[in-house]
Amino acid sequence: MMAQFIYVADPMCSWCWAFRSVTEKLKERHPDLKWQYIMGGLAPDSDLPMPEKMQQGIQSIWHQIEETTGTQFNYEFWSQNTPRRSTYPSCRAVITAEEIAPGSADKMITAIQKAYYLNAQNPSDLSTLTALAESLDIDSTLFSEQIRSAEVEQKLQQHLNFAQQLGAQGFPSLYLRINEQVVPLALGYTQINKIEERLENILEGIS
Repeated sequence: MMAQFIYVADPMCSWCWAFRSVTEKLKERHPDLKWQYIMGGLAPDSDLPMPEKMQQGIQSIWHQIEETTGTQFNYEFWSQNTPRRSTYPSCRAVITAEEIAPGSADKMITAIQKAYYLNAQNPSDLSTLTALAESLDIDSTLFSEQIRSAEVEQKLQQHLNFAQQLGAQGFPSLYLRINEQVVPLALGYTQINKIEERLENILEGIS
């Protein structure tokens, strides 16, 4: 039996940041299961400043996540940056990192999340993403070239199409692939115990 997790996420999705504690526990408990990371793409490229009303709306979501999950956020991001509603660059960064250094997708996601949510850096900026790649020992010149390439853009579109085929309409979305079958485990933020229960039922059903 071949089984693996398929995780559809966006590095700039705040609920995905909260979900990191869940994915880390799943990795500890199921070290034999591999992970496939699919970029969902919350918001396409934009150089326009984020409207004030949207900024306030996202900050209220951060507060909600803090209160319900205990996840930490650094609200200085909103005063130290010019926020843009643009997450495709961070998605391309994860794809580029994985292309250059296979196995680094999750490391890049984590680096982007910590830069954004804890260190008040803007992952919509290519300079931020290039510096993060360099921190992972990925050649910054190669990274900055590839993230702009048609090949990476094509791969991003493949990720977006695959996420749509899976039915991932929100993030995080977690699936289990068993042989040729794909079964949803979490469509949106879900507690670890519920995921484990679903996982156990699925594996028992095919054993």
